[in-house]
Amino acid sequence: MQRTILAALLTGALLGAPAWAAINPNKLGAAYDATKANVTFKVYSSKATRIELYLYSTATGSAEKAKYVMTNSGGIWSVTIPTSTLSGQGLGGTLYYGYRAWGPNWPYNASWTKGSSLGFISDVDAAGNRFNPNKLLSDPYALELSHDPTTATMTNGSIYASGATYRNIDSGSSAPKGIVLAGDTQATGTKPTRALKDDVVYEAHVRGLTMNDTSITAAYRGTYKGAGLKAAALAALGVTAIEFLPVQETQNDTNDNDPASTSGDNYWGYMTLNYFAPDRRYAYDKTPGGPTREFKEMVKAFHDNGIKVLVDVVYNHTGEGGAWSSTDKTTYNITSFRGLDNPTYYSLTADFQNSWDNTGVGGNYNTRNTIAQNLIVDSLAYWRDKLGVDGYRFDLASVLGNSCQHGCFNFDKMDAGNALNRIVAELPPRPATGGSGVDLIAEPWAIGGNSYQVGGFPSGWAEWNGAYRDVVRQAQNKLGSVAITTGQMATRFAGSSDLYGDDGRKPWHSVNFITAHDGFTLKDLYSCNSKNNNQAWPYGPSDGGEDNNNSWDQGGIAADQRKAARNGMALMMLSAGVPMIVGGDEALRSMNCNNNPYNLDSSANWLNWSRTTDQNNFQSFSKAMIAFRKAHPALRPANFYSSVDNNGNVMEQLRWFKPDGGVADASYFNDANNHAIAWRIDGSEFGDPASAIYVAHNAWSAQVNFTLPWPGAGKSWYRVTDTCGWAEGASQVQAPGSEALVGGENTAYGLCGRGTLLLIAK
Repeated sequence: MQRTILAALLTGALLGAPAWAAINPNKLGAAYDATKANVTFKVYSSKATRIELYLYSTATGSAEKAKYVMTNSGGIWSVTIPTSTLSGQGLGGTLYYGYRAWGPNWPYNASWTKGSSLGFISDVDAAGNRFNPNKLLSDPYALELSHDPTTATMTNGSIYASGATYRNIDSGSSAPKGIVLAGDTQATGTKPTRALKDDVVYEAHVRGLTMNDTSITAAYRGTYKGAGLKAAALAALGVTAIEFLPVQETQNDTNDNDPASTSGDNYWGYMTLNYFAPDRRYAYDKTPGGPTREFKEMVKAFHDNGIKVLVDVVYNHTGEGGAWSSTDKTTYNITSFRGLDNPTYYSLTADFQNSWDNTGVGGNYNTRNTIAQNLIVDSLAYWRDKLGVDGYRFDLASVLGNSCQHGCFNFDKMDAGNALNRIVAELPPRPATGGSGVDLIAEPWAIGGNSYQVGGFPSGWAEWNGAYRDVVRQAQNKLGSVAITTGQMATRFAGSSDLYGDDGRKPWHSVNFITAHDGFTLKDLYSCNSKNNNQAWPYGPSDGGEDNNNSWDQGGIAADQRKAARNGMALMMLSAGVPMIVGGDEALRSMNCNNNPYNLDSSANWLNWSRTTDQNNFQSFSKAMIAFRKAHPALRPANFYSSVDNNGNVMEQLRWFKPDGGVADASYFNDANNHAIAWRIDGSEFGDPASAIYVAHNAWSAQVNFTLPWPGAGKSWYRVTDTCGWAEGASQVQAPGSEALVGGENTAYGLCGRGTLLLIAK
């Protein structure tokens, strides 16, 4: 995760009878009863000494219509109000609400008024409390938020800050309010039950997916509704799961204030303000309840096309951010969690004065605290049960493996009480063979300590396999400068048993990717020697970004750049594990070497649906390789390949070969001077339509002659594709039944430098 947020900018309901309520027995949040005769508000704080509920008839620009003192029972503060009473107070329509809280560092004073300092002792006390009644707090369990903290009409984010300069500024009129939803009946369709091993994941941004798509009605572009209209096209490409960048409410409404500026823009959305509310900016229908209904409509559109919906979730930090400066212990943003119960919701330093930070963009969410975990589990269950999502990708997920709360960070997958293991226990993962459950995918690293945990997550978790990315990139782009052995390549292509086999996990727990939203696109990986982030709009400027990209421009030769991209796509589709491609990579999308466009809400960063001939050819290649993978279960093993003959046909389930046709042994695998490897899979052991599959990869710069192995009794080898330039075109991957005959055992095949060959036996 590479992104930079200005420290001083604030980047920092009843819906029927949802199943998620069973996980949330205290039913925190706001909801009408079954007859809508009463509405109950519940919020948690273990340290508050007084909490008041403020009710509004409008989202901004007006004072509260009513306020109520809440009662405390075991840290759960609540109040129930008859709707008839609310109507008499001018609150008969949409009900907006927020909280004001007092505590040990700012005790209640009966003479206090909004904007007053009465009762104030300190911005933070020795226990880490940061109560401030001048800051209206949004409900962590609100099902929708009315708006962002800063908007086009209220751009001053400092109103939410603590500290001597800001603590007495009242935020009530402008602050985001929770919305008590009246309910909806929008269906989300039938969830796919496909096993994760059989998925092809497509990472995309809801807004970026359609903003440039002229085939979609202009008003729907960039919205959930617009995204749903792309479901059929993505299904035709072969995508089986779409993984959306964060869609939970974040600070991004002001991105359009100056469309040609990157100042403060939060495009990717990794600063979550609320874990239940769908981001209102992505809704065509922005009325109260509209984002929820429209998100569900989008999910149904994907489900109707057989596509899972995965969402990228950010439970490692929040949009409240961290300290405004490295030396100021008092000035923090207070919009929700921090003002309700700072030491419960955040990991703090040993003196409780500052946030503990393994994210680089604000203090760690306190994932080891039971109450904070409740919110994680409750919100995940809500998105699963009510909004219809099928799984999650967890940003900087190592933070969820923290085994301590304050003054430390220690990832421990064996800690039964960490958030990772609790999620698996209470939201069961999808079984290996498919069925009900959720797909849990971790970004298995953070910043500092023992947070790099590729291969180190507990049972039930799949991971973004950063080791796969690095080995494939280096093998392709760093010949002669980085020593990558054929053994390393083979291990990654076969599902990374070294990472996942030691604890009972399987090849499909490895999400194989070469690119992600965070970094170069596939085209740029093979077209850029280094990042170029300091460009003019719309390709920049963007700060930050990784310097060590393992990229190479292939000597500036465009044809070789396309060949390298074909290799990358082919290897992902031919490797054991779950392939993930980034939206646009299927058609050689470029960001002109910007590898950190987190702040670019621009036409360059939105997917372009107009294609050149080269892009059309590459999309045809991508589509055909996805189709080949889906048609051949031998490429999607449920278990790690074995090296023996399991069905008596005199062919090992998997065998590795040297170019000369001999079996690759340890000495060949471990010699960094070797750069060509081939493998054969016995398709008959997997019920595959091909009796055998053969793949050869040449990472040398010059041609290598491969001697083909035995294809099986009475069989010959047929070419499905060769990624080399001679075959480039719309039909580079042969359709089933039209594969070209190559020959049988001991046939020589000359494979170009940096090329990949795919054969089937029949």
